[in-house]
Amino acid sequence: MIVVTGATGNVGRSLVRTLAGAGEKVTATSRRVSDADVPEGVGAHPADLTDVGGLRPVLDGADALFLQNGGADAHLLDPGQILEAARDGGVRRVVLLSSQGVATRPESVSHGGVGRAIEDAVRGSGLDWVILRPGGFASNAFAWAGPVRTRRTVAAPFGDVGLPVIDPDDIAEVAAAVLREDGHAGQVYELTGPALSTPRQRAEALAEALGEPVRFVEQTREEARAQLLEFMPGPVVETTLAILGEPTPAEQRVSPDVERVLGRAPRPFTDWAHRNVAAFR
Repeated sequence: MIVVTGATGNVGRSLVRTLAGAGEKVTATSRRVSDADVPEGVGAHPADLTDVGGLRPVLDGADALFLQNGGADAHLLDPGQILEAARDGGVRRVVLLSSQGVATRPESVSHGGVGRAIEDAVRGSGLDWVILRPGGFASNAFAWAGPVRTRRTVAAPFGDVGLPVIDPDDIAEVAAAVLREDGHAGQVYELTGPALSTPRQRAEALAEALGEPVRFVEQTREEARAQLLEFMPGPVVETTLAILGEPTPAEQRVSPDVERVLGRAPRPFTDWAHRNVAAFR
């Protein structure tokens, strides 16, 4: 059995579908997961990563664990206890969804501090482990859905700075492969899209998918900061703005790891836009 944490998120939801479609026995867990959120035959068990006691029954009898890194609540996790509970439940393989920023922003508290500590716990767990470090998600464009639907407008900072954003479905397919296949233990895979794309280009891709013009409005750094502070802690906002506005060469590098694992190139943002265009209509 494979336990998928963060099962209602962008990666977890797709991973559950992929594993179930491959005939795996899957348990999906997140704070508010229900049977309506998962394919037929998948067990849905609400649990919180910050409550290891509540997580233990979910892990009992599992062979493998997909561990989401906690996102905004990462600093609240006790990864050592989670991994101990996994071992006690029978887990022998763990795949961690981490972040590229652990390597590229070591000075950041959220990435280099908290993120690195979670990775270190996984490495020291005694389990077969794989760490996935994706860059920016294509699905971050969902933040534009409301303005695109109502005004056919996208507002974003740093309109012509490119990053190789990754389709969450590609992350899920890589995760499914390394959960199911031997030969990946001890690997750290950096996951990116196939090419640099800018916010302006992503707005154009949405326009093409819609078949209608979408106006791009470039925000100032201060406008973007004020918007991000509505749902992100200040230090995370500053790191995010630095990545978006002044990416390092490593953050702009197109990684070969998706193709190395899956045997095909990662999907471009245009594919993501066409598959998700209904959210922007």
